[in-house]
Amino acid sequence: MFNDIAKTYDIANRVLSMGIDKRWRKKACNLAYKFYGKSHLTKIVDVACGTGDLMIDWENVANTNGIGIDEIVGVDPSVGMMAVGKTKIPHRTFVEAGAEDMPIDDESVDILSISYGIRNVVKRKEGLKEFARVLKKDGLCVILEFTKNDKKNLPAKLTKFYMNNLMPHIGGLVSKNKDAYTYLPESIEAFITTKQMCKELKEVGLEPIFVKGYSMDMSTTFIARKI
Repeated sequence: MFNDIAKTYDIANRVLSMGIDKRWRKKACNLAYKFYGKSHLTKIVDVACGTGDLMIDWENVANTNGIGIDEIVGVDPSVGMMAVGKTKIPHRTFVEAGAEDMPIDDESVDILSISYGIRNVVKRKEGLKEFARVLKKDGLCVILEFTKNDKKNLPAKLTKFYMNNLMPHIGGLVSKNKDAYTYLPESIEAFITTKQMCKELKEVGLEPIFVKGYSMDMSTTFIARKI
C-alpha cells in the first residue's frame, strides 16, 4: 500500500493536514535537541522514515541550532517510499528493515524517532524493545502519532468527523488510492490511547519526559528517555 502511494504521499500529507504536519515535526526536533542538551550527536535513526521528511527536519533544525550530527539513518520496509526519500536527501543512509528487527548496534543511537508509523508496527511491543536496545543510555525516543482519542467532547467529535468522512475522499483524490486513506482513520480508531502508549514505553525502560497533543489532540508528541 505504501509503495503504491509513495509518489503522492508528501503532497497528500500537506493537503490533509493543511501543512500543520511540518510544524509538528519541527517542534518535536527542537524539543528533543533541547532535552538531549548535546552539541554533537553520533547517530539519529528515523524509523518508518517514509519519504524522509523527518530526516530532513532533524538535519535542518540541527543546523539552525549549531548542532553537529555524524549520521542520520532512515529505516523502513517500504522500498517505494525510501526511493522517493533518496531523491530528497541523497547524502543520508536508508535501510530496508522493520521496526522490530533493525540492523543497528546496541546502544549506538542518540535519538530515535518514528512519526506516524508506530500504528503500522504489527508487533509494537517488540518494536519498542528494539528502540530501547539501540538507544544509548539517556538517549531519546521521539514518537509522533495519531493516538486514539476516547474523549466525547466537541473537539474529539470534530476530529473524528474529519478523519472518517473527509480524509478518505481528499486523500483518495490526491493519491488515486482511496483504500489507503480509508485505512488511516480505521487504524487510528484501532490504536491505543496516549495513556496506554506511555505505559508501554515505561515497560521497556523508556521514561516519558514530554507528552503533548496538538490540533485538538489530533496528533500527539511523545519524548521518552532511556533510563
